Amino acid sequence: MDDLKKRARELGLWNLFLPRNHFKEGAGFSNLEYGLMAEYLGKSRTASEACNCAAPDTGNMEVIAKYGTQAQKDKWLGPLLEGQIRSAFLMTEPDIASSDATNIGLSIKKDGDHYVLNGSKWWSSGAPDTRCKVYVTMGKSDPNNPSPYKQQSVMLVPADTPGITLQRTLGVFGYDDAPHGHGQITFDNVRVPATEMVLGEGRGFEIIQGRLGPGRIHHAMRSIGAVSPSSSS
Repeated sequence: MDDLKKRARELGLWNLFLPRNHFKEGAGFSNLEYGLMAEYLGKSRTASEACNCAAPDTGNMEVIAKYGTQAQKDKWLGPLLEGQIRSAFLMTEPDIASSDATNIGLSIKKDGDHYVLNGSKWWSSGAPDTRCKVYVTMGKSDPNNPSPYKQQSVMLVPADTPGITLQRTLGVFGYDDAPHGHGQITFDNVRVPATEMVLGEGRGFEIIQGRLGPGRIHHAMRSIGAVSPSSSS
């Protein structure tokens, strides 16, 4: 994979997914142009990662590029854009219907210059990968807010923070992607510096909608490529 990444960079096939109308860090294509590229990348199991265009890193990089502070970009976005580390996306929870993100219950509570996280996540894309260094994590910081869309926040949680336990790697549609794939994770009094809060408390629903919009296009086009004959255009 490292050899493929090196060759992809030499060919200019790197970080193709960041649309030019939003970001300065990417290759400068539109979502439409990248959608067509994603279809071709989807024809191979290795192409997306080789071009640094694999989920969940693409969506996570978009979050940090669009909403992150300069310090967060320096710490996480830079290494992700360079392909030096990988990341995970933690939204879905085992005890509630998480397709409605207003239901999530992982607790995020302020304690001095830290936030304390407690709860569980599963189908945590990318978490079991040994190269994963950061979890883009959605939780509930203000459960009593009268607006159900302002109760959530997003934090960038270092994967090696004490109190995090990766319980198991989950299969998907009968496929076992261990040791990579999707993990079930518990948070037990996980203390995260307040500087890792993205955009501010109560902005989580907004952030995640901004993340999932382009991601749905990426996934759909890769899936079309995966099931299409190699001769299709």
